[in-house]
Amino acid sequence: MQALIELLAGFIVMLATAALAQFGVSLDRPAEPQPEVRRVVDCAPSTSVAAPADAPRDC
Repeated sequence: MQALIELLAGFIVMLATAALAQFGVSLDRPAEPQPEVRRVVDCAPSTSVAAPADAPRDC
């Protein structure tokens, strides 16, 4: 009896999905946005011992 109820419920859900799809309604969740990945460039090794004044401070 429970299998029959689940079968009928699934059939009703399929009919509702098909009817709503005719109007452009989607019951699926939108996918989660993927995090943005940014690549960073490593600083070139300095040949001098002291840091030059014109070098960027983040290197």
